[in-house]
Amino acid sequence: MSEVEPHSDCNCESHGGEPVVCFEGVSFRYARSPIIEDADFDIYKGESVCIVGPNGGGKSTLLKLMLGLLKPELGSVHLLGKSPKKARSRVGYVPQHIDFDPLFPVSALDVVLMGCLNRRSFGFRSRADLDLAMDSLNKMGLAAKAKEPFASLSGGQRQATLIARALAAKAEVLLLDEPTAHVDVAAEERLMASLKELDENLTLVTVSHDLAFVSRSVPKVICVNRCVHVHPTKELTNARIRELYGYEVSMVQHDHEHLDSHGGHHHG
Repeated sequence: MSEVEPHSDCNCESHGGEPVVCFEGVSFRYARSPIIEDADFDIYKGESVCIVGPNGGGKSTLLKLMLGLLKPELGSVHLLGKSPKKARSRVGYVPQHIDFDPLFPVSALDVVLMGCLNRRSFGFRSRADLDLAMDSLNKMGLAAKAKEPFASLSGGQRQATLIARALAAKAEVLLLDEPTAHVDVAAEERLMASLKELDENLTLVTVSHDLAFVSRSVPKVICVNRCVHVHPTKELTNARIRELYGYEVSMVQHDHEHLDSHGGHHHG
């Protein structure tokens, strides 16, 4: 199993207050196969980070541990100062694959309004709820699509609608699992622009195989391949990526506008 050489200082910046996400000595295994070993890292309020690594390296397991869907074999996970299960209502999660009935008559606005259900009785829509839902759609560039059937939206628009639902729920932490996996380059650019405009107090954690997206969208990455190490994105060189994945993978440097000679995009 290849490992990434740890950086001497995981916390790239000094932060005040308690971390929003805190992993302390966390290990997890499925049956006899270790997936995560002795993970120690913090994510602070308002940070935007990406989790990267090869298939089977433990990226999705980290998200499930954050959500409280899995319990660590060793160590502890704290989310917003509480156990993940107790804090889950304050977290928005957008999965990579969306299962829904395309014949179910629900609009983009209806989907976003579902984010208000934790504060309202089912079926009740206040003017404040409608205003909040429309504002959330507008932040994701989808106000014009509010009345359109969810099934008619493109893959990128569906992902953006689910992010708007999390915003309407007033999520403090947003977890995105491969948000650009099934979208074209133009949709990826729109999504990235929308995410950059979100509330600076929102903590954003994204799992992505798209290293071009990673290099342009976040200042810090969490590298996962059983072991977990945190690096500033600008230090995620091609050599370090090769150690992480075990083979040659291209990387767009943080301070460049163009793709490198290897092409830049990788969808593992």
